[in-house]
Amino acid sequence: MPTHEFEVNDTVQIKTGPFATFSGHVAEINEDQLKVKVLVDIFGRETPVELDFTQVTKL
Repeated sequence: MPTHEFEVNDTVQIKTGPFATFSGHVAEINEDQLKVKVLVDIFGRETPVELDFTQVTKL
């Protein structure tokens, strides 16, 4: 079982990709695919973005 440090509602910063430097809240954790769904505030709207564990860091 992969270990990760994320929990739902954690605030995370995105490190890579088109949303690098954005921060958001973890909405879902998919341990099987090693992905998190992060709600990112884009233009005043919360938008879900699916990212690999390696693309985000906990704040």
